[in-house]
Amino acid sequence: MFSEGVRAKLLAVVRSFGRVTGGEDEDIVQEALTALWSLSESGYPVRDAEALAVKIAKNGCVAQYRRRKLRLQPLRGDAYDGGDPATAATDLSDCLEIRRRLYGGLTDTEKTCLDLRNVDGLSLDEIAEMTGKPKTSVKSTISAARRKMLEQLKKEL
Repeated sequence: MFSEGVRAKLLAVVRSFGRVTGGEDEDIVQEALTALWSLSESGYPVRDAEALAVKIAKNGCVAQYRRRKLRLQPLRGDAYDGGDPATAATDLSDCLEIRRRLYGGLTDTEKTCLDLRNVDGLSLDEIAEMTGKPKTSVKSTISAARRKMLEQLKKEL
């Protein structure tokens, strides 16, 4: 059914795709011929075997290109236009929710001292200077706030 001319034409079509096929030209031609043979054996009405073989070979080249492209490009937060991965957004949302609940039982002074220490990374001396409170008072305020949050967590678990 298939002449050597059809095989040569398919090879030319596949090679016209250049580097897209990744050097698997012969494999794509063989797959196209096998698919065409399979279709004709199953009773599919093939009007123009050569045209159908070319179509199958082109589709094989496109499929090979897509497979290679997916393997070459890792999916990271900055590798696609979607922004951060969904897990990062979910983790941030969860952390903010936990923080909101735990901070709910604290006084404004405790919240301020904790934020200055944990978020801004200030030392006890710097916090004391900013708030106008003695360093020992700042230290005990942060300690008390941490104790309250730990007790809250134990209740929730």
